[in-house]
Amino acid sequence: MSDDIFITETRIEGADDGPLSGTTVAVKDNISTEGVRTTCGSKMLEDYVPPYDATVVERLTEAGATIVGKANMDEFGMGTTTETSYFGATDNPAAPGHVPGGSSGGSAAAVAAGEADLALGSDTGGSVRCPAAFCGVVGIKPTYGLVSRYGLVAYGNSLEQIGPFGETVEDAARLLDVIAGSDERDATTRETPLEDGERYADAATGDVDGLSIGVPTELLEGADEGVVETFWDALGELEDRGAEYHEVSLPSVEHAVEAYYVIAMSEASSNLARFDGVRYGQSGGYDGNWNEAFAKAREEGFGDEVKRRILLGTYALSAGYHDKYYKKAQDARAWVKQDFDEALSEADVLASPTMPAPPFELGESLDDPLQLYLADANTVPVNLADLPAISVPAGETDGLPVGLQLVGPAFGEERLIRAASALA
Repeated sequence: MSDDIFITETRIEGADDGPLSGTTVAVKDNISTEGVRTTCGSKMLEDYVPPYDATVVERLTEAGATIVGKANMDEFGMGTTTETSYFGATDNPAAPGHVPGGSSGGSAAAVAAGEADLALGSDTGGSVRCPAAFCGVVGIKPTYGLVSRYGLVAYGNSLEQIGPFGETVEDAARLLDVIAGSDERDATTRETPLEDGERYADAATGDVDGLSIGVPTELLEGADEGVVETFWDALGELEDRGAEYHEVSLPSVEHAVEAYYVIAMSEASSNLARFDGVRYGQSGGYDGNWNEAFAKAREEGFGDEVKRRILLGTYALSAGYHDKYYKKAQDARAWVKQDFDEALSEADVLASPTMPAPPFELGESLDDPLQLYLADANTVPVNLADLPAISVPAGETDGLPVGLQLVGPAFGEERLIRAASALA
């Protein structure tokens, strides 16, 4: 199984003691590891070896964890299935023959297959929560700024966060305890809101008595019937344990997918400009014409999905179209955040299916990128609003895993962990 989960299985030993001593961790291959290849699932970086560790890697090894491999991923984090990786697709250990979700599919699969106790992924528009749901494990997307992005190869800076995977909510929270907190090398970070001596893992009590859950009706529309039924069953379990739920509305999510992809692709266009065959990436073979060498390096180094997103992002930022697309997308983003804030003033957390459909069969969706973009409808609004979310196993439909997503207020991870631990 490990052959399609890990791009490299090089071990990085942690300190002799610490809160994660004896724990094995898989790290998504867009997180820098000093002396160990970091490819981002791309031919462009096939042989790239970083000269430094990401902050989260430093914190892992200081906590005593052993990193057992760099996990497969969609190329540069662009995908929902882990099938756009230059190194090949990853199978889903929880549903063989189906995708593990993306883009952090290798990380979720490593935990689901027992190849690692915990794992790190990155979530730009659902890339931790989607594979957590598809592989039947727990995945946390932290509040923007809670975890340092130093050493994370950038895709969409204003959207992405590194997040943990675990078999249980408490396991994932233990990893969050280690990686969360401010970092002087990342100006967007801040300290955790926890008091001295408190840990996120301590919140995994399963106590949901009196919890108010808002159910955004828009995030159920168009979802697979079996997924919706499984979602309501899981919500019923929370109700049996003392929670109550009611419907809320997020009218702006109708435009969230479009806004997200304009912003994400625009940021990707800018961030991936550095991969030119000179500063980073494979050489295009300079023969006196710089433009041709640059074009050749990118033509040969990037896969189809990455090229598609670069082209669309460049178009959205070009003269005459910036206000028409990018500025409007940012306006829609502010509307999404406003709607979430309003809904969370009426409920402690919001709940929805993590993904509107169960895991796709391998190869089923690659020829229809638009359908894959629409599959992110329940996850991308959370990134636009900079809020925390968690995906926990809700059950199965036709033998395939289904995830339940809980969303909380900014830096409300404790609340999410407490609520989610009632299910996992």
